[in-house]
Amino acid sequence: MKTSTPLSLALAAALFALPLTAFAQDEAVIEEEAAAEEEASIYSWNAAIASDYVFRGVSQTDEEAALQLGADLNFDSGFYVGVWASNVDFGAGGPDVEVDTYIGWNTDLSETWNLDLMLNRYNYLGEQDGFGDGDYNEFISTLAYDETYSFTFGYTNDVYNLGEDGFYYGVGGSWALGAGVGLDVGLGRSTFDSSTGFADYTDWTVAVNRDFGFVNAALGFYGTDANGDDNFGDTAGNRFVLSFSIGG
Repeated sequence: MKTSTPLSLALAAALFALPLTAFAQDEAVIEEEAAAEEEASIYSWNAAIASDYVFRGVSQTDEEAALQLGADLNFDSGFYVGVWASNVDFGAGGPDVEVDTYIGWNTDLSETWNLDLMLNRYNYLGEQDGFGDGDYNEFISTLAYDETYSFTFGYTNDVYNLGEDGFYYGVGGSWALGAGVGLDVGLGRSTFDSSTGFADYTDWTVAVNRDFGFVNAALGFYGTDANGDDNFGDTAGNRFVLSFSIGG
C-alpha cells in the first residue's frame, strides 16, 4: 500500500481548502451585497389575513375575514408615501374595498423620541349609488417614546364624509414578554361634532404576537364602551381577532 508523506498531505489539504475558501468569500460578498441592497431600498410591503378587520374597535367587515395588502416608498429625508387596501362590508349596497392612500413624514426628535405626521385618505370602492360616498381625509400624528409608548392624535373636518369634525386620541404600549412573544395594548377615544349623530366612544385593544419564521401571528382582543355599541351595533362588540402577516 502506498503511503502519503506529510508534504503530500499538506498539499492535498491546501488544494482541497482553496475552493471552500473561495466559496466562503463569494458567499460573504453576496451577503454584503444583499445587505447593502436592502439598506438602500426605499420600497417596503406588507400582507395579512385576519379573522376580522377592526378599526378603532369597530368591525369593518361585518365580523368576517379580511385580506389586506400594503406598499410604501420611504425616502432618506423621512418622507414616505403609501397605499393600503382591505375588503370591507358595511351592509347591503355598501362598498367592497377600502383603499387608503397616504403621505407622511417620520423623524427622530432625539435618541428616544420619534414623530410621525401623516395625511391619510380613506377611499371606499364598489358601493351602489344609493348608499352614499364615505370617502374622507384624516390628519394623524403619532409621538413615540423609546419604541415602547405611543401617543396618537387624529383630526378630520369631514368624518365619514358628513362634513363635520371628528377627533381621535390614542395611547399605546408595546413590550417584549420573552420567548419571542410581544404584548401590545391600546386605548382610544373618538369624539364627534354633535350634528353627526354619533356619540363619543372609547375603544381598547390587548394583543399578543410572535414571529414564526417570516410570518407574524397575532391574537388580539378588541372592544368598545356602550356608546360604541349604540353607534355601530354588534360590529362594535367585544371580539377576538387572529391574524397572520408578512412583510419586507
